[in-house]
Amino acid sequence: MHPKQLESATDGQLIRAAKTGDSVAFTSLVRRYEETVYRFSFKMCRDREKAEETLQDTFVNVYRKLGTFDGKSKFSTWLYAIVTNNCLMKQRRRKMQELEDPLEMYDDPSGREDGRPRPPIARWDETPADQLMTKELRSALDRAIDALPVDYRVVFVLRDVEGRSNEETAKILHLSVEATKSRLRRARAFLRDRLHPYMALRKGEE
Repeated sequence: MHPKQLESATDGQLIRAAKTGDSVAFTSLVRRYEETVYRFSFKMCRDREKAEETLQDTFVNVYRKLGTFDGKSKFSTWLYAIVTNNCLMKQRRRKMQELEDPLEMYDDPSGREDGRPRPPIARWDETPADQLMTKELRSALDRAIDALPVDYRVVFVLRDVEGRSNEETAKILHLSVEATKSRLRRARAFLRDRLHPYMALRKGEE
């Protein structure tokens, strides 16, 4: 592909050219998505070095597997699936002590495990990450996301941080839409519970 065509080329055109061995087209594809991949990797891994490793691993995988991309889904969906798989493998190697379904208690918001009622939770709408504006609240959110089991964290990041739909998130993670919604519901409830003191304080200041 001629260099002048690269900027205006669609993903499909770059992919077709890269599949024929056009290294310039592949490099252009990498440059188009490397910031997206790094940003998502960092949100998942919570560590710059691991995010950089994931970025490198992802595009090695893309280079090796590009011939299998059939175009039935968006390229970004296919790419997110590769990044997610790399992130999850790294996380699971580090952490093998999580319960199989540790957040199922949040399906019933009426009480805690010890039988005591949960305190009322301040309202938290569909995109909570966008609403936490202060440095203190953002820091608290980061700590709460770190505490999420990785299988729930990835759903929360894809849906509420990256803005992917339930359907696309389900495709990326090879889950059903209902399973995706269930994990998101539990993740949000867990985070609301962790952030309740901050959200309640903010509400009192309004």
